[in-house]
Amino acid sequence: MWSRRQSHLRRVACGVEELRCRRREQEAALRKARREQQLVSKRLLRESPEEAAGEGAAAVLGEAEIQQFLRLAQRGTDEKEREKALVSLRRGLQHLETQQTFIWMEGSMRILVGLLTCNRALLQLEAARCLHELSHSEQSAVAEACLPATSYLLIYLSGHSSDFIELCLYTLGNLIVESEAVRRHLLPQGIVPALASCIQSPHVAVLEAVGYTLSQLLQAKEAPEKIIPHILDSTLLQHMLQLMQPGPKLNPGVAVEFAWSLHYIICSQVNNALLITHGALSTLVLLLLDLAEVVQRTEDVGLELLACPVIRCLSNLLAEVATEDVGGQMELRDERIVAALFILLEFFLQKQPSLLPEGLWLLNNLTANSPTLCTSLLSLDLIEPLLQLLSLSNVVTVLDCIYVSLQVLTVLCNVAEKGPAYCQQLWPGPLLPCLLNTVALSDTDVVGQSLELLQLLFLYQPEGLNSGPFSCQAGAAFNPASFKIHQGSLGPRRIWRRKVFQGGFNGHYRHFLLTVVGGILHRPTLG
Repeated sequence: MWSRRQSHLRRVACGVEELRCRRREQEAALRKARREQQLVSKRLLRESPEEAAGEGAAAVLGEAEIQQFLRLAQRGTDEKEREKALVSLRRGLQHLETQQTFIWMEGSMRILVGLLTCNRALLQLEAARCLHELSHSEQSAVAEACLPATSYLLIYLSGHSSDFIELCLYTLGNLIVESEAVRRHLLPQGIVPALASCIQSPHVAVLEAVGYTLSQLLQAKEAPEKIIPHILDSTLLQHMLQLMQPGPKLNPGVAVEFAWSLHYIICSQVNNALLITHGALSTLVLLLLDLAEVVQRTEDVGLELLACPVIRCLSNLLAEVATEDVGGQMELRDERIVAALFILLEFFLQKQPSLLPEGLWLLNNLTANSPTLCTSLLSLDLIEPLLQLLSLSNVVTVLDCIYVSLQVLTVLCNVAEKGPAYCQQLWPGPLLPCLLNTVALSDTDVVGQSLELLQLLFLYQPEGLNSGPFSCQAGAAFNPASFKIHQGSLGPRRIWRRKVFQGGFNGHYRHFLLTVVGGILHRPTLG
C-alpha cells in the first residue's frame, strides 16, 4: 500500500505583484492537475502475489464464456464448482474487453448481485471480488453499471469478517471516485455513518481501507457543499485525529490515508476553525516532530508518504490564522518545529528532492507572521543551510530549482521585513554573495524576489550599500526611503510575502536594479 500551451507574446516588464499573481495562478492550476490525477487513482486487491503482478490473469472472455461461467456459478452441482466458475470469471474481468462485454450483457449484473447476496460465504466473497475487478476499470461506464451492487456493499460494512469489509471498502472507494451517480446514491443511504462505524474497527487493514475510501469521497467536486459538512457533523474527525496521534500505536499506512483525508477537508475551507478547535493543528505539529525524530533513526524512504500530506495540512491551516494567535502550545515548541522542518528538508534533499518545495512552503507560512519563529531561524544558525538550497540545479529539475529558490528568498524576506534587528543579523555572512548569484539568473521571478530582499536589507541597513560588495565610488547616493512599499493581499490557502514594490521592472524598480549593479561594477578591486 506504500505502494500533469500555447505561448503568447507579452511585454517583459511587469510588476512583482503581477508576477506573484501569475505564480499563484500557475500553482493553483498545478494543484488542480494533481487533484484530478488523484481523482482517477484506484486500489486493486488481489488474493495472490502472482495475480497482483498480472501473472494469473486469464485470457479475454467472450459473451458465450461469460454466460457459461455465470450459469455454473448460479446452478453448479456443488459449491466448489460454483466457486471455481466465479474465480474464472473474476480472472477474465481483469481485461477491459471482458469488462465491457460483461456490463452490456443483459442480466449479467443482476446475476452477480444475486450471488453477492446469497447465503454462501465463499460465493459472496468471490462475487465481491468480481465487483472489485470491475470497480478498478478505466471506463466510467463500468462504474455506473456496478451501481445496483453498491447498496449491498454498504450494508456489508457492518459485517463481522474484516477481510470482507476491507474488500467492500476498497470497491466502494474505487466506484465513488469514478461516478457521481454512485455518490448521489450512497450519500442518502448513509455512507458517512457507515465509515464512522468502520473507523472504530480494531483491524489495521480495515482502518487503512476506511481512510482510502474517505479520501476518495472527499475528492469529489461536490464535497465542500454536500459531503464535508456531514463528515464534520459525525465522529469521523475525532477518530481520524486519534489515529494520527504519534506514539507506539501509530500505523504509518493508516496515518497516510487519514492525513490525505484531512488535507482534502482543509483545502475545502468549509470549517477549518473547527479543525483547529478539535486539535488538528497540535496533532499535525506533534506528528511533524515525530517524523523528524524517526528520520534521524532510520533511512526508510517510505516516510515521505506521510510527511507530504502532514506538511500540506500544516501549511494550509497556518494560512487560516496568524501563527502567534494559534495558541500557547505552538509558541512553546517554536524552535523544535523549525529544527524538525530542517531535519526533514535534509531528508528530502537526499531521498526525495521533489518534496523540498513542500517543506519550504511550510517554512514560508510559519515565518510569515511570526517574529518568534524568525528569531528561531537566526538563533539556530539555519540561514546558511537555507542559502545552500539556492544552488540545486544538479539535484532537482529546472522548474523545481526555480521554485525552491523563490521559496528560500521568500522566507528570507519574511525574516528581513521584521525590522532592523533581523536585517542586522542577516547582513554579515554568505547572504549577499548568494543574492548576487540569483540576480544574475534569467528567471524574472527569482530576480524580482532577490531584489525585493535587497531592498528590505537596504531599507533597514542603509549603511550596507556603502560597504562590502556594494560600495559605490560614483553616481548619486542611494536613498532606500524612495522605495515605497504597500500592502498586498493573501493568496488562497497559502501565505505569501505581503510587501511588494510599486511599479514593474520600470521606474523605481529599474533604478534600484541599476543602482545595485552600478555598485557592483564600481567596487574597488583587491590589491
